Amino acid sequence: MTKKPPSTSTGIFSDIRFFFLDKPEIATKIKFLTEEDRYLYSKSILQRTGIGVDDFKVLNIHHIGIEAPASFVFEELLKWNGDSSCWPNHIAKVTLKEGKLEQIKVNLFGWPSDPFKPKKGIAGLQLFHLFNLNAIKIQSTPEPFDFDNARFLLYKCSGGYPIGVFLMYVRTSLPERGEKEMSQLFMMVGFNFWGNKTLTRFHFITKTWEAVHNRATAHILNRLRQLSEWRFEKFINQ
Repeated sequence: MTKKPPSTSTGIFSDIRFFFLDKPEIATKIKFLTEEDRYLYSKSILQRTGIGVDDFKVLNIHHIGIEAPASFVFEELLKWNGDSSCWPNHIAKVTLKEGKLEQIKVNLFGWPSDPFKPKKGIAGLQLFHLFNLNAIKIQSTPEPFDFDNARFLLYKCSGGYPIGVFLMYVRTSLPERGEKEMSQLFMMVGFNFWGNKTLTRFHFITKTWEAVHNRATAHILNRLRQLSEWRFEKFINQ
């Protein structure tokens, strides 16, 4: 069966439909029975990145299997920009400084058009600024003796609602964990609301944010899976 790329969003309303209203084809959030299970699972990934998440109230972990090599999937991650079909760009516009992944700003509805240009917001606030992503480490090739073939994009996330860390991590599948696809893609985020741990004590706030974040993340990973498998099928059929 010939694969196809994900549908391209054309505006804010299609972003809402594709990333929030529609049900993802594959559920991606990893559910843990205990906090210890969550800690051990995240540690197995994070030990390779050199960053801890103990300072953050919430750590969400999503993953999806992809029938394409880890190197091929990572190449798709490196194409992340404001035109990506795998991100709700009309709602949360991605802008790369000088076209590089090391420094990224995400602004609501793409306002202002150049978020890197100094601007004074209303009462000193940049109302449409969602968050900054500043690269801690971009691991483009596996470390020596890394038999999992792992690659990742690790960012410090600041300046908006999810203050913390953001990680996109891809590795070769591990049969002993029951993983059947060629590779596994993970998305992890540790955050505090507006850098204030007090707000994370409000159950309604955390649950609302998690629900929105989890639905969008599931669609992002499903779209990355669809796009990677479509491109890989085209590559092997050349």
